[in-house]
Amino acid sequence: MTLSAERIALGVCWLAWAWPFAFRAPHYQKRASITAMGPTVAGLLLEVLAIVIALAFRLPPSQPPGPVRVLASIVAGAISAVLSWTAVKHLGRQFRVNAGLYEDHELVRTGPYGIVRHPIYSSVLAILLSTILLLTPWRWAAVSLVLFVVGTEIRVRTEDHLLASRFGREFAEYRRKVPAYVPFVR
Repeated sequence: MTLSAERIALGVCWLAWAWPFAFRAPHYQKRASITAMGPTVAGLLLEVLAIVIALAFRLPPSQPPGPVRVLASIVAGAISAVLSWTAVKHLGRQFRVNAGLYEDHELVRTGPYGIVRHPIYSSVLAILLSTILLLTPWRWAAVSLVLFVVGTEIRVRTEDHLLASRFGREFAEYRRKVPAYVPFVR
């Protein structure tokens, strides 16, 4: 099987999206923190399952994605990379995989955090959409998206609860003004 230019572009988008998480985000920080592991793991498992479904169930060779889907896939992939790079940069020392707060946690509202409260989840949604548009039949795309949204909602609600408990009115005002992870959707 030969790789098409579209699939190579998708692979490049995945690498560009993942790079800041692997090589730019601070890992293994030795700072006091509280962590909400249960909901994080549950949400993360649903998100990973959504991605696995998008990658595993492929369009038949007789039904290639077509130029509109290919172009939309490349645009979504590029958006995902920009979001992941800028979110990791602006989040800085606040970066964590598991929902939680460091003892000296700060509420970040700059860069992509001024557009959505959880731009990392926006970046995952964008790379998932990029994958779905290029590879996945619509019936499996719907399953994948539902699983992703459920998993992400679990994680968003957990993180928002933690942030509200720490930052009170400041977070309530931020939450009122800035959508969770899809721009313009409250």
